[in-house]
Amino acid sequence: MSAEAADREAATSSRPCTPPQTSWFEFLLEEALLEQHLQKPSPDPPPVQLIVQFLEQASKPSVNEQNQVQPPPDNKRNRILKLLALKVAAHLKWDLDVLEKSLSVPVLNMLLNELLCISKVPPGTKHVDVDLSSLPPTTAMAILLYNRWAIRTIVQSSFPVKQVKPGPPQLNVMNQMQQEKELTENILKVLKEQAADSILVLEGALKLNKDLYVHTIRTLDLLAVEPGMVNGETESSTAGLKISAEEIQCQVCYDLGAIYFQQGSTNAAVHENAKEKFFKTKELIAKNGSSSLHFTIDEERLAGYCQACGVLTSSSDDASQQATPYSQIHSCMKSGNYQDLVKIFLEDNLTLSLPVQFRQSVLRELFQKAQQGNDALDEVCFKVCVCNTVCDVLQGQTIDIQFCQLFLKPSKEKIDFLLEVCSRSINLENASEALKRKMAAFLKNLCLGLEDLQLVFMISSHELFIKLLKDDERKLLIDQMRKRSPRINLCTKPVTSFYDIPASASVNIGQLEHQLILSVDPWRIRQILIELHGMTSERQFWTISNKWEVPNVYGNVILGIKDNLTRDLVYILMAKGLHCCAIKDFVHAKQLFAACLELVTEFSPKLRQVMLNEMLLLDIYTHEAGAGVSGERPPSDLISRVRGYLEMRVPDIPLRQVIAEECVAFLLNWRENEYLTMQVPLPLVQTNPYVKLGQLLAATCKELPGPKESRRTAKDLWEVVVQICSVSNQHKRGNDGRVSLIKHRESTLGIMYRSELLSFIKKLREPLVLTTILSLFVKLHNVREDIVNDIAAEHISIWPSSIPNLQSVDFEAVAVTVKELVSYALTINANNHFWLIIQADIYFATNQYSAALHYYLQAGAVCSDFFNKMVPPDVYTDQVIKRMIKCCSLLNCHTQVAILCQFLREVDYKTAFKALQEQNSHDAMDSYYEYIWDVTILEYLTYLHHKRGETDKRQIAIKAIGQTELNASNPEEVLQLAAQRRKKKFLQAMAKLYF
Repeated sequence: MSAEAADREAATSSRPCTPPQTSWFEFLLEEALLEQHLQKPSPDPPPVQLIVQFLEQASKPSVNEQNQVQPPPDNKRNRILKLLALKVAAHLKWDLDVLEKSLSVPVLNMLLNELLCISKVPPGTKHVDVDLSSLPPTTAMAILLYNRWAIRTIVQSSFPVKQVKPGPPQLNVMNQMQQEKELTENILKVLKEQAADSILVLEGALKLNKDLYVHTIRTLDLLAVEPGMVNGETESSTAGLKISAEEIQCQVCYDLGAIYFQQGSTNAAVHENAKEKFFKTKELIAKNGSSSLHFTIDEERLAGYCQACGVLTSSSDDASQQATPYSQIHSCMKSGNYQDLVKIFLEDNLTLSLPVQFRQSVLRELFQKAQQGNDALDEVCFKVCVCNTVCDVLQGQTIDIQFCQLFLKPSKEKIDFLLEVCSRSINLENASEALKRKMAAFLKNLCLGLEDLQLVFMISSHELFIKLLKDDERKLLIDQMRKRSPRINLCTKPVTSFYDIPASASVNIGQLEHQLILSVDPWRIRQILIELHGMTSERQFWTISNKWEVPNVYGNVILGIKDNLTRDLVYILMAKGLHCCAIKDFVHAKQLFAACLELVTEFSPKLRQVMLNEMLLLDIYTHEAGAGVSGERPPSDLISRVRGYLEMRVPDIPLRQVIAEECVAFLLNWRENEYLTMQVPLPLVQTNPYVKLGQLLAATCKELPGPKESRRTAKDLWEVVVQICSVSNQHKRGNDGRVSLIKHRESTLGIMYRSELLSFIKKLREPLVLTTILSLFVKLHNVREDIVNDIAAEHISIWPSSIPNLQSVDFEAVAVTVKELVSYALTINANNHFWLIIQADIYFATNQYSAALHYYLQAGAVCSDFFNKMVPPDVYTDQVIKRMIKCCSLLNCHTQVAILCQFLREVDYKTAFKALQEQNSHDAMDSYYEYIWDVTILEYLTYLHHKRGETDKRQIAIKAIGQTELNASNPEEVLQLAAQRRKKKFLQAMAKLYF
């Protein structure tokens, strides 16, 4: 049995069979209405207008014997009428959506007040002061219904209402409407004053975690018969229609979200509350399902609210707020990022997800801002208008008048952008024929409407135009252009006819050459060259830009192509591809190289191999600049192609040395040492210097952990590098008869020039390889006889300690190379402490003591967590400490010298005492005493200050000695801990001073 049938049966069984002790009119009225509307078999609910009839009858004022109007009497008749109105509402399950659609605000206000009254809510009680959890379920539900209706009515009143066209004026009807309008305004005024309380009541309802009950026809009948029993039954939660806690929370969240959203127009922060409530509603609907027996929520409206809240609020929670086009557009408008705004509109032209009305509203807002004096928005308005117009064209809409106004003065830039929008708004491969016809008709009409022949030519020669219009259509358009009567421009001379080619041929050629220089689209480049060669056969178009550079080894082959068009196309595609590689535009470079490869495959195996080699180099660049930066290994296919290139033995193929260089560096960077050491063909090692150098580096790196007798490859690498750094001497007799010695810096004795070696090393990123080659150059630098300060380096012991012919080595070039290599290595890893020590030693050797201290301290800091841990002894060796001491001494920081003397394995008291005797110190002197842990130095300081009469400084020294942790009787662990703590604080203070 359905719920409605149960209610009807309960209502019928609960009515007495004999008339109650009241007038027969009232009894018959109740009986007739119930029989007519509640007991008929039709499942349709009783009309809501019955509520209006019942309440109007119950609220009619009475007239006393003195003909004075009195309030409606509280008699049995009126109570029955009110009860009948409540029964109809109960039959509708108190669905506010249904009631609000059919009942006016005054009637619904009267109905809900009757519900409050019958539910035992004391009149005059503020709902916000009532604890809902302590009330009977039907009473709490009545309060919730009233306050939900209150805020819903406030929200509804804020919406614009379409004015109904009035009929013939009737005085009584107009008076009635005016009275109802005034009554509605008075009720709204009261509801708005109580809005804050209603919101608090509903917020409190969200904290209720229990089911509630609402009156049904049965409970209302019981109330009419025996009010006390019903109240008791209701209080025990056994009567009425059960409303689950989840349904209550869902509906209340939705209503609260709506009122918060409405208040957000004056207080933007409230939008966050609205967003929270709407998203909570979505969660509850997803959890419990959208079909509720008692309440309904307009999910489309809810989705609109959620989307609007996502636009009006900013959140870092990507899971709760997806970046919709609406939110992106709102953000762009708010921040003035109009470039991204145009991009969003352009992308949407493919998906057509934004409504036309929304697009127009954004354009209107931009026009308003532009009219307020922001001239920079004129171009933005034009671009958005173009996007909207193309969108309208694709949807079969008429072209807006704004587009026509903006196109009164067309220009090349405007046509370029319009063509770009058209090209990006239609996918020719997947577009329907209808879409293609719409776009073709638009472009054709655009040509017919333009007067400037150059602009017409831009459209008619565009790729999209050629693809969309068939040959017959293009011929028809040409005929139309011919027959078109010339239009007169009052400001200038008449425009020449479309076919007046001699007058504009040079202009057309210049225009196309300009497009050829700027374009990176292979198909467009081909089309332009076809057009140019059709105009003239005398020009060599590969020469029009001095930026188009192709290596000589390739140029000779390309310029040997007999067909002029093919020669120009191959040369320009390769030159543009190489340029894109140089500026790291790898996407366009790949497109250009692929087009060139497809072209040369048809007629030249030699150029085909050239393009394959260049595409290999491009793939290496792409990986190294992309996934390789994060340490991701290259795909095995790429490694195989690199090996294949090195092993290639195709005769007469022009090769660029840089490709071999990059291939070897690529293998070293990705630790393909096994291949370079064992598998690379011997003829390749003998003929390619980079492969030989790579093999020696790979073998040396493999043997670094091994014993001394396995370092033959290190010796071989040493000899190769020494030979590269050697100079060739020549004797020349001068005019005076003397013989002078000439040194050539770039020796031809080695397998490559020093500059080539340096360029190759700067392509390496693998730390072990860099450390190996760096230590080799450091050792070569230290071998020099007149060297005063050696430079330390890791693995320096693997290299030979002498050179048979020292005079042949260009040590100045070696010193420069060491500096360049260290600087490059630190760009790869600025936290490698061994490289930092080398940099510090270089500065020390060149008398730059402050910079040397900076790098010595930085080396210690990076390997000790900014000195919070002990610096490893292989980093701060005695040599490093002594150099830091010398740096401080030459900088006149003598107290720092004394403190650093403690860092040595054996404390250098002589240097410390001598430094402390210096009175012209540039450091903080006595403020450093807290960092001294050697008691002997502190005692010497006490004696020194006493001798000089410096009482204050003597007291500081005595205070430092008196610290219990420095007591010589302490265990060794305590003394070491005290020393370590002072080392840490001193080095941190030094770092702050020199960093």
